[in-house]
Amino acid sequence: MFGEGIHRARAFTNDLARRGEELGLIGPLELPRLWTRHVLNCALLAPLVLPGRVGDVGSGAGLPGIVLAIARPDVHFILIEPMERRVDWLTSESKELGLENVEVLRARAEDARFSEPLDQVTARAVSALGKLIPITAPLVRSGGQLLFLKGASVATEIESAAKVIRRARLRDIEVLELGKESLPEITRVFRATVD
Repeated sequence: MFGEGIHRARAFTNDLARRGEELGLIGPLELPRLWTRHVLNCALLAPLVLPGRVGDVGSGAGLPGIVLAIARPDVHFILIEPMERRVDWLTSESKELGLENVEVLRARAEDARFSEPLDQVTARAVSALGKLIPITAPLVRSGGQLLFLKGASVATEIESAAKVIRRARLRDIEVLELGKESLPEITRVFRATVD
C-alpha cells in the first residue's frame, strides 16, 4: 500500500504508538491495533484520492491525512485541525517524516479559507454526515469529491442527512467497502461528488 514510503509509514506508526496516548491522539486500547484499524484502514483510501489539492478535515493524529500523504506523494494535502496541540503534532510529524506535500492549517473547517477550492476533502471520525457535509462541501470545487471514512451505520447517516445532501447538491453518492480481503474489519467510505 505504501510502496517506497513504507519506512515513513513505519516511522509514523511508531511515533503514534510512542506519543499518541500521551498527546491525547489515540486511546490506550488502540495501541495493539494501530496498523490494522488505523494506518492500513486509512491507506485503503489512497487509490480513491484525486490528483491536486486535498483537505483533510479534523486531521487530529494524522489519520487519514499523514497516512495518505505518505501513500500519495503526488498529491498536496492540507491538514485542517483546530486544536493547537494536534496542529503541533501534525507539523512536527510531517517535518520529521520529510513530507513535502503536507501543509498544516489551524482552523475549523467552517472557518478555513483557500484562494482556490479544493479538489477533494477527506475526514475520519469527525461527525455525522448531517453536520460534516455542510462544513466540508463549500471547500470543494464543482466536480470535486467528499471522501469520508465512516462506520457500519453509514446507510442510516445517509438517510438522516437526505435534506443536507440535497441542499449541498451532492451527486454520485456511494458507499464503498474496502479491505474485505486484507483487514479484519471492513473500511466503509462515503464518496460523493459536489455539483
